[in-house]
Amino acid sequence: MKKRIPSFLRHVGPGVVTGAADDDPSGIATYTQAGAQFGTGLLWTVFLSLPFMVAIQLVSARIGRVTGKGVAANLREHMPRGFLFVLVALLVVANTINIAADIAAMGEALALVVGGGAHFLSLMFGVVTVLLQVFVPYRKLAYVLKWLTLTLFAYVAAVFAVQVEWGRVLHDLVVPRLQWNGNYWMMIVALLGTTISPYLFFWQASQEVEELRLKGGRRGTDKEVWRDLRRVRLDTWLGMTFSNVIAFFVMVVGAAVLFTAGVRDVTSAAQAAEALRPLAGDFAFWLFAGGIIATGLLAVPVLASSAAYAVAEAFGWEEGLERHWREAKEFYGIIAVATLVGTALDFTPIDPMKALYWSAVINGVVAVPIMAAMMVLVSREKVMGVFTSGRRTRWLGWGGTALMGFAALMMGWDMVR
Repeated sequence: MKKRIPSFLRHVGPGVVTGAADDDPSGIATYTQAGAQFGTGLLWTVFLSLPFMVAIQLVSARIGRVTGKGVAANLREHMPRGFLFVLVALLVVANTINIAADIAAMGEALALVVGGGAHFLSLMFGVVTVLLQVFVPYRKLAYVLKWLTLTLFAYVAAVFAVQVEWGRVLHDLVVPRLQWNGNYWMMIVALLGTTISPYLFFWQASQEVEELRLKGGRRGTDKEVWRDLRRVRLDTWLGMTFSNVIAFFVMVVGAAVLFTAGVRDVTSAAQAAEALRPLAGDFAFWLFAGGIIATGLLAVPVLASSAAYAVAEAFGWEEGLERHWREAKEFYGIIAVATLVGTALDFTPIDPMKALYWSAVINGVVAVPIMAAMMVLVSREKVMGVFTSGRRTRWLGWGGTALMGFAALMMGWDMVR
């Protein structure tokens, strides 16, 4: 038994960290807002999105493990450059806004807990996350990120600190309550853009490449690749299921506490924690606030690094968190700029939380062409050799692409009517 636990921890990593990073402070704010605004009426999106989310993350991880290159590097070789550069530019913008929202939420949450200026604390978090990524090698950073995923169980504990109508929760989890209005469809796009996020595609593929580099950069025999792909499947299913379970519990808290109390507008994760205190007690507040800080420390490096991987691969620059910063100056420069620009946005009149909502919508729209391009890549023998994806993964991957496209079209239709 003693040997199995360390072995298990060694063989799950990129998928679990990717899933946990999906539940960043901005994601927590979006899920809480969904619960506060629509009660349990949108819980079905968590149930529906899981198989599609798993499929597309399996595709991205498969591309990275088989080709030894990230998503952007593969798009650079097999897709028009203009298409790639537009997608990467939109990804960087969305990620930077996301970083701003996450760092602001972390600063506000710590200020609620220990006092002090939220802006100063946000700046501290911004600097710390840059230093972690630049000066801590990937093998050590990955270990830290893996253990930080456990802090997300704070949101599970928070549910059991409040009164929940479980019969209604279970009903709405499997029976959709559709509404035909713009706010409803915009929230669905925001939820899908938060759970099926483009930055996660780039991150997980690149982490599989990093794992290969730690093994000497060798792809290995076909048998070794198939064995790794089985590990990838387990890792990804665990990570994405974990991510959606946490999203479910956060939405339940928002519905049970805020929606029930008539609180309909939540602009940040820190505000959600503060609103919970008089309604659900100090215990729920401490759990929620502590979770925001921990998940931010997990998510901000993922956001900044995924932007850096995408840009560096698009331009053919050296990249990788395992490389020394002198070997990949442009890559680490993008990490620093994205993080510090995101931090600086918190000192401007721009409301990062309002911008965040639109960044989630942008993610939901941009994800569609990226997912389509990835599905084309993973189906080509010229790219994947004998490791093209199976029929079930292809069906679910294209199904997820169609789902994202349909939600985006419904939102757009309602906006222009």
